Amino acid sequence: MAEEKEAAPLLKDILGPQALTVIAGAGAAASPDFDGEAFLKAASAGLDGLSIMERVRHIADALAAALPGDYPAALAIILQMVPRLTHGFQAVAVTEYVARYGLDDVERSLEALAALTPFGTAEFAIRPFLARDAAGTLARMLQWSGSGDPHVRRLASEGSRPRLPWAARIPALRTDPTLAAPILEALKADPSAYVRKSVANHLNDIAKERPDWVLARLEGWAQDDPATKWIVRHALRTLIKQGDPRALALIGAGHGAEVDLLHFSVAPGTLRLGETIAIAAQLRSTAATAQRLVVDYRIHYARAEGRTAAKVFKLKTFALEAGGTADLNIRQTIRDFSTRRHHPGAHAVELIVNGQTIGRAGFVLLE
Repeated sequence: MAEEKEAAPLLKDILGPQALTVIAGAGAAASPDFDGEAFLKAASAGLDGLSIMERVRHIADALAAALPGDYPAALAIILQMVPRLTHGFQAVAVTEYVARYGLDDVERSLEALAALTPFGTAEFAIRPFLARDAAGTLARMLQWSGSGDPHVRRLASEGSRPRLPWAARIPALRTDPTLAAPILEALKADPSAYVRKSVANHLNDIAKERPDWVLARLEGWAQDDPATKWIVRHALRTLIKQGDPRALALIGAGHGAEVDLLHFSVAPGTLRLGETIAIAAQLRSTAATAQRLVVDYRIHYARAEGRTAAKVFKLKTFALEAGGTADLNIRQTIRDFSTRRHHPGAHAVELIVNGQTIGRAGFVLLE
């Protein structure tokens, strides 16, 4: 009999009983005024059925049972607790206390979030402050964009993202997703890759609703700085996958390419969930000069009742010399994710070069 594989740990278990013990110990070490027993009792109650972000909020509320009722006194203990924690998500949960109990003490709370974010991002805890006073909070976050600490600079960008994953949407950013533009301008050549990734993700969020705004903004950014060039390329990924001509031009690629497709295949032709497809293509340049190629592939996933749902994946971005050939290969395991469930049936696969489909193949997923 084949040995059964051990089940992968659930994300929510990062904030399981062991984490609660660590948080209780950190509180006790920070101050004799922290009631560790009260915290463990409140935090353990009903924990099992909660998702990871529900646990973040649940733990923050449990802290209220263990901390002094006076907010400044409680916050002083929080600031001493967080450096003693052993995982970033523990710090996220403890920092959430500021979001849930510090909205009426804005100055002290925002100062605390800047101090806490290096230990476990405060990007979620800043959201209620943005929801209550977007203009005032963004003004403070713009100040953070000039911090010497990359964690604080990243908080300025990440915390104000219009579509921050796992976070509540901010009404003001729903109305105008470009409100944090001064922050993005301040960080457009940041030396930290951690910060640059956030800026690119923030711009990509905006591009899903205001693509013309993003394109106009990035067309005005000089790309002689490698940091800015990196941000531009990654910020445009959704528009590039859509074959937007202006986005392609910003990364030095034309809309469409002068190439012949010599070969395109997907193998095997039939497979089962958990198995792997191999995608192979060969291109030959028909251009008189070198050209930059952005090569993607799109899978049209089978859905119920004969419907399909398409998703674009990156394959390769490169320069192809005049008359040159390029062999491209990639493998992808067809398996379920929480965000994507597979259905049996025919799956079409398209090869996309500089925004245009130049080849089609496919595979069949069996029951």
